[in-house]
Amino acid sequence: MSELLSKRKKPNDEGRYQHITPESAGWKYVGFDAFQLTIGQTLTLTANDKEELCIVLVGGKATAELAGKSLGEIGDRAGPFERKKPFSLYVSAGDSALLIATADLELAVCRAPGKGTFPSRLIAPENVDAEARGVGNNQRYVHNILPDNKAADSLLVVEVYTDEGCTSSYPSHKHDRDAPPDETQLEETYYHRLNPPQGFCIQRVYTEDRELDECMAAYDGDVVQVPRGYHPVATMAGYDSYYLNVMAGPVRKWLFSWEADHAWINTSEYADKHTG
Repeated sequence: MSELLSKRKKPNDEGRYQHITPESAGWKYVGFDAFQLTIGQTLTLTANDKEELCIVLVGGKATAELAGKSLGEIGDRAGPFERKKPFSLYVSAGDSALLIATADLELAVCRAPGKGTFPSRLIAPENVDAEARGVGNNQRYVHNILPDNKAADSLLVVEVYTDEGCTSSYPSHKHDRDAPPDETQLEETYYHRLNPPQGFCIQRVYTEDRELDECMAAYDGDVVQVPRGYHPVATMAGYDSYYLNVMAGPVRKWLFSWEADHAWINTSEYADKHTG
């Protein structure tokens, strides 16, 4: 099995079934956890003085307290495939969030370096921009939870929906060079969910010279780690895909390069086949 693929594990006593750290991934910036809480279960998440968190309510509801202030009950979807915009919490360095599940609760906890530049805040659905991208069999729908035009020190967080039989994160692109304004170096995790849940999708991670070239079947709850290279996703017939992306690097800007061989998918040559 590829070292880039983190399989969903049995939840521990806290409900955590994914746990990726910079040390375990062999990189510098991105950490990721996933939790499943039952009704009444409580979880406290603290950002140390050198990190920031973005806690995404992937599904379910909770009463929440952030930096000592009560937010009441948050959450507006039972699961990601309702395709409603999510509630999230941005937790600044040194602050904590307390959540008590009022329904079965799925949490994604995104971590990256932070300096406490920006205050902790609730990211409500109305603060999340949405956009459709692509045409034909390369269509996907995006919720920009914490894009590079919203306040954070390091984190970039987005969720993406891809229908059965389509590709996304495609044409193949990469962001592994610290060379703005052409490209930024960003580590990335993909937290995958499938509908129906017994399905799988395919993700390939590869570099131009093929020194890295891994192709993985990602099942429901698995995480693919992208340290460098191109990283497209392909869905299978009968199964819709959701994934949550977490990115961070030395510069908080999403600048990327297309793989030259496949960049034509962005042109009218491809679009005209599906819109004409």
